[in-house]
Amino acid sequence: MNEFSELNDRYQSDLDGCSFETLAVRAGQVRTVECEHGEAIFPTSSYVFSSAAEAAARFSGSSAGNVYSRYTNPTVRTFEQRLAALEGGEACAATASGMAAIYAVAIAFLKAGDHMLCSRSVFGATTVLFEKYLRKFGVEITYVELLNLDDWQAKLQPNTKLLFLESPSNPLNEVADIRAIAALAKQAGALFAVDNCFCTPASQQPLALGADLVIHSATKYIDGQGRCLGGAVVGSQELIEQVVGVLRSAGPTMSPFNAWVFLKGLETLSIRMQAHSANALALAQWLEQHPAVVKVNYCGLPSHPQYELAQQQQKLFGGVLSFEVKGGREEAWQVVDATRMISITANLGDTKTTITHPATTTHGRLSEADRARAGIADGLLRVAVGLESVADIQRDLARGLDALKV
Repeated sequence: MNEFSELNDRYQSDLDGCSFETLAVRAGQVRTVECEHGEAIFPTSSYVFSSAAEAAARFSGSSAGNVYSRYTNPTVRTFEQRLAALEGGEACAATASGMAAIYAVAIAFLKAGDHMLCSRSVFGATTVLFEKYLRKFGVEITYVELLNLDDWQAKLQPNTKLLFLESPSNPLNEVADIRAIAALAKQAGALFAVDNCFCTPASQQPLALGADLVIHSATKYIDGQGRCLGGAVVGSQELIEQVVGVLRSAGPTMSPFNAWVFLKGLETLSIRMQAHSANALALAQWLEQHPAVVKVNYCGLPSHPQYELAQQQQKLFGGVLSFEVKGGREEAWQVVDATRMISITANLGDTKTTITHPATTTHGRLSEADRARAGIADGLLRVAVGLESVADIQRDLARGLDALKV
């Protein structure tokens, strides 16, 4: 068994310096004595020890090895190692969902009396988590305008411990200056976490831009086919150990089967993101020319205010866009209801194109005033562009857009 472990170690060391695409297929895999080509799934809740002494050593942490699948699981560990390699991080903690990842970061690094800065342009459930639950435990939260560096600077406090944002943002596709905000966080002695769900490491690596932690909803592009829920946090070994401590105690960990599905998703991540981005750009260009559309939010368009910044930070522009139709909720709903092929669902990152009305779905739990501050208009629609023919996606949207009286 020692000889076999050495072969696995040698296999992984040979991947040092390999490209993103190679790491996405090969990183983290540890073959068993069966020498399987595909990654094995370990659907076990616990592990058997050779003796009482070995069990004690494992539980105390003085001996490496699996203890319980809420703590560690070989399939989950392979996913964690692969995603960490793709993000350029030292370690990764896999969670049961993207929201579980955000929750784990908040619980690991914030306590009563601490202060955090959060972009106003975040997923609605993130705001609810912070407002309804973190505040209840004495954490102070201040919201800032994502694009206003002066606002970030002005609202830092001596007790600020965490800065949190999405870039590009959901659903307006605003692009934050990650490097500049990272510098502010470092100056303040605070941690900086970036939700990288829209871009994935195939397009953007926030750690290389100065972030301390990267958060993912693996449910989205990492899976890529809308099959499983999952999340992850990537960062330094020291920081991830603190996140793992929360997961071990609270239990929102990833299942082995879901980890195996996400491993398969990572293998095709690069090529899928290229296709999603190409389709989204073509659709955004078409929407910009439609008379029923007021505005298109997609950072790959030269008309986007942060187009140049997006070119600097991102390899690709991603597959999510939003656009505002003339009128309001009634007109937006008409466009949604006229679709026949596009899936009406709030999920994103799927091979299938999806459409949703943010004001009444993903951001529906926010107050009207908070939605207005976040720029979520009643006429706004979000489309996560899939891998179908762009012409077919355009035809499906045109059915509703062409019928609007503008």
